[in-house]
Amino acid sequence: MNELRPNLPELTVSQLAFALKRTIEEAYGYVRVRGELGNVKYHSSGHIYLDLKDNSACLAGVIWRTTATRIRITLEAGLEVVVTGRVTTYPGQSKYQIVIETLEPAGLGALMALVEERKKRLAAAGLFDAARKKPLPFLPAVIGVITSPSGAVIRDILHRLADRFPRRVLLWPVKVQGDGSAEQVTAAIRGFNALADGGRIPRPDLLIVARGGGSLEDLWSFNDETVVRAAAESDIPLISGVGHETDVTLIDFAADKRAPTPTAAAEMAVPVRADLLLRIDSLARRSIACWQRGQQGRRTELRAAVRALPTEEGLFALPRQRLDHASGRLPRALIANARLHRMGYSRIAGRLTIQALGAHLGRERKQLSLLARRAEHCMAIIVERRRERYQSLSLRLGAARFAYVNARRARIARGRDRLVALEDRSKLAVLTALDQRAARVERAGRLLAAVSYRAVLARGFALARNISGKPLRNAAAVGVGLRFDIEFSDGRVRALSEARSIAPATEALPAKPRRRGGGGEGQGSLFGT
Repeated sequence: MNELRPNLPELTVSQLAFALKRTIEEAYGYVRVRGELGNVKYHSSGHIYLDLKDNSACLAGVIWRTTATRIRITLEAGLEVVVTGRVTTYPGQSKYQIVIETLEPAGLGALMALVEERKKRLAAAGLFDAARKKPLPFLPAVIGVITSPSGAVIRDILHRLADRFPRRVLLWPVKVQGDGSAEQVTAAIRGFNALADGGRIPRPDLLIVARGGGSLEDLWSFNDETVVRAAAESDIPLISGVGHETDVTLIDFAADKRAPTPTAAAEMAVPVRADLLLRIDSLARRSIACWQRGQQGRRTELRAAVRALPTEEGLFALPRQRLDHASGRLPRALIANARLHRMGYSRIAGRLTIQALGAHLGRERKQLSLLARRAEHCMAIIVERRRERYQSLSLRLGAARFAYVNARRARIARGRDRLVALEDRSKLAVLTALDQRAARVERAGRLLAAVSYRAVLARGFALARNISGKPLRNAAAVGVGLRFDIEFSDGRVRALSEARSIAPATEALPAKPRRRGGGGEGQGSLFGT
């Protein structure tokens, strides 16, 4: 067992934690660290919590909301970055961390490597398959454009559409770079797809996601996974017109069509109206010529068919002869048919007699009485079965009620026994607590009596106080004519100082014998010589 060190100062947990915090902050201050991001978490308050790590260590980091708004790229695990900030501690969890004030990718190669890794992962998920790409409509009635409302891109798109074929354009304004731009582009794509057909706002037939050129960091929002997935899941055909000819982003692979520039995207969206008019005019002339040639051929065929058709008299001669022959046979056929029906009615009337009807009614009456007796018998059987069933249920219900009442009585008895036991225990606990408190009071009284100055007064000493009650500790405090009180063990007296005599204490008091085993003079004792 280690030796106790009572001379060490006693610190609270908070005092020790904040002392460590001041030590670390004073020792390091601002540092510049390079590492790989891990466990990135965007908090609802706007702060960003992350880990910086390498092969053998991990450092917690935090970016406050005011700093997070200045970061132009979306942070995610695996990105290698260089950060600058202050090293501090978080006493609430006993860990140290870095408060990041600036963050930038560790070179262009890190971003390109991240883009390539994300491209392979999304391609493996099937988002870039050519089979899932939708054809563009030939002439969309409404075109949805997702871009910044204040840039030159929207003006170029509108100007190119007006030159080629004017169409109705719906603009969804978004940020095209910086914090929150990826979320706005994703929301715009899904918002256009969520519009209903025939609603107050028309649903676009074609979408264009456009942005001007820039660096890889400026175009980083269009490499975001949420943007790429939204473009791949869009039911409306989508054209990607991000950057210049040499700029390639991941949304280009997920879009149904990739345009090298925003202006080229507008050219892909609609055809040239003048070319369509010329083509329509040419097709109209060709259609009229074909129709005229077809009509001429049908007219020639009709003339040939007319010459081959028989005359009117030839067509109706044979049917007219058949009609005359049938009209001559009709009266005789009607008389024979009436005679046959009269004979059939006579045979049926002979069978319909009063005796036959009476016999039929008798049979039906017997059948009805038989069915009535069977119904009464069945009813009696059903009633008997229901009575037996209800008696069985009544017996089961009585047994269950008896068992329930016994269980409740047993439970009440157990509760009563437990209550009595708890009452005895509580009484014993109260008596024990009272005894402990009485013992503590008695010990405190003995201790108070041992350290009280009244015990010293009882041994023959006296205590001098001034009029205000403050003790007079030396003779120099007593002036001539000073009134003061002298307290003895049995009471107080009032005294008046007539003369002041300041003499050394060694002359007034007799010499004290030396203590056994000691060397030199010691302090006097209040307990006598």
